[in-house]
Amino acid sequence: MARMHALELLPDEAGRDVVRRDWQALRDAGLPSQLDHRGATNTPHLTLIAAPSLGPLEEQRAVELLGPLLPVEVRAAGIALLGGARVTLVRLVDVPDPLVRAVLDLRAAVTEPQHPGWLPHVTLARRVPRADVPRALDVLGHDDVVLSLSGLRRWDPDAGVVHPL
Repeated sequence: MARMHALELLPDEAGRDVVRRDWQALRDAGLPSQLDHRGATNTPHLTLIAAPSLGPLEEQRAVELLGPLLPVEVRAAGIALLGGARVTLVRLVDVPDPLVRAVLDLRAAVTEPQHPGWLPHVTLARRVPRADVPRALDVLGHDDVVLSLSGLRRWDPDAGVVHPL
């Protein structure tokens, strides 16, 4: 399977702290957590699109469409489960309509996106055994949080680096 290049929105420092508190709570409970991901580029983010390749044209389009909207407040709301026997635990993110339109316009210009459509979310943990889901939900609670998305970056897995845009 090809490694996916990605364009991502980043929360400001306060927003990163909010997400990392969730990561820490899961780890403290002995559950899988994104905090366990040791990659230097691992930080809370909202993926806009992932594809086998992205280039300068997609980067420029992302800056043109999203730059004028930043910073933008979003609400990290409900918890969702993605996957099969082991699930990815995410916070769904409610985003304003102008951001949705900009992301859909960006996605329309990219060939071979990893997933059809866009499900805005912040990943909290991967490979969570289904039997541990109730405990994870208890640990995370149910309060919504507001995040300010203030940065845009490109993840290049071939070079192993992120580029701020």
